[in-house]
Amino acid sequence: MLKTLLDGAVMMAYLACALFFLRFHRQSRDRLFAFFALAFALMGLHNLLGTVVGQDLDSENRHYLYVVRLVAYLLILGGIWDKNRAGRSAR
Repeated sequence: MLKTLLDGAVMMAYLACALFFLRFHRQSRDRLFAFFALAFALMGLHNLLGTVVGQDLDSENRHYLYVVRLVAYLLILGGIWDKNRAGRSAR
């Protein structure tokens, strides 16, 4: 019960970060903030899936849920790469 409550609080924090970066994306039109917003939304989705679906899966099949988190981290790395690549062409 307490683990579910804490997972919900962490999910809410991830989604608040996603909204924070989405607001900055709308103000600045910088794609880096869009990548970060999408990544944090996916991490919130991972917490939701881990809470809802993870209870039904045994520990051997739970590793498939981490693909969502891997995609989120790859989005962050891709956003940083895109920002640095765009900065070089502007020089």
